[in-house]
Amino acid sequence: MQPFTERVIAVIRSIPEGKVMTYGQVAAAAGSPRGARQVVRILHAMSAAHKLPWHRVVNAKGHIAVMDDESRMLQMLYLNGEGVEVSDGGSIDLETYRHKPAAEEL
Repeated sequence: MQPFTERVIAVIRSIPEGKVMTYGQVAAAAGSPRGARQVVRILHAMSAAHKLPWHRVVNAKGHIAVMDDESRMLQMLYLNGEGVEVSDGGSIDLETYRHKPAAEEL
């Protein structure tokens, strides 16, 4: 496994219940500020195998980016279950729910 992939997995695991991070935030925290698309690929390929809380990662606007209806509804359900308010359109208030990890957490 590549070092960046390992760091992405560690960052995603560190997102606490009831909080979210953006793909870009995860990439930057893992050492590659321009690696948001790689974060998407890592989540898609490795979420199940590594039991990642994939539902806690959203796009830069605070929207659920998953297009598949079933997965989109599942992400909304998981986030709501953790106390994150998600609009019917799949939008999350990043000012309220964004996780900002301290450097020592990573």
